[in-house]
Amino acid sequence: MITNVYVDGFNLYYRAVRGTQFRWLDLRKLTENLFPKDQVKQILYFTAIVISHPDDSRQQQRQQSYLRALSTLPGLRIIYGTFRPLKKRRPLVSPIEGLPSYVQIRDMEEKGSDVNLATRLVADGFQQKYEQAVVISNDSDLANALRCVRDEAKLRVVLVNPDRDNRSPQSLSDAATYVRRLRKSHLRRSQLPPTLKDSIGAITKPASW
Repeated sequence: MITNVYVDGFNLYYRAVRGTQFRWLDLRKLTENLFPKDQVKQILYFTAIVISHPDDSRQQQRQQSYLRALSTLPGLRIIYGTFRPLKKRRPLVSPIEGLPSYVQIRDMEEKGSDVNLATRLVADGFQQKYEQAVVISNDSDLANALRCVRDEAKLRVVLVNPDRDNRSPQSLSDAATYVRRLRKSHLRRSQLPPTLKDSIGAITKPASW
């Protein structure tokens, strides 16, 4: 079955691989391990360039190494959203009498990846670019896009839940043809080699990964 894979990059990172030894993840191996009988035609990876935190100045450098490594994989395309710096006003949990009960904080908000994924998933479905779509995410905002592909385009759409601890939101799982859970064994068997090459030169797995 001709299959396209749509990967919510930050959802996958924070729910499945952050803090593990599996961050150097080969997305083609992963999807072929999950769906060995299907023909994986294209993998679309939705992400945004991070802005390094003052406490971690090498965050962006690690991400760039990983994105370069992913770009060496056949049939993989990276689609970018953006990060937007914000100031937010938040209440204190335990206000002190005589002092302000609210504080202003700096925050970062990732914008565009979920919309980009939903748009591409639906457009590709109605253009008959796949017989089966695989969506790797646990974001309930994608439920309507999955339901549109399944019910209106009449195509199979498989949800892969990357969250090792929690079930998918009911609205999201109800919108899929069926749901699969991403296991640690899938991640373990789907790692990139420590060093790769592209047109720029060598790409090395970050030491902290």
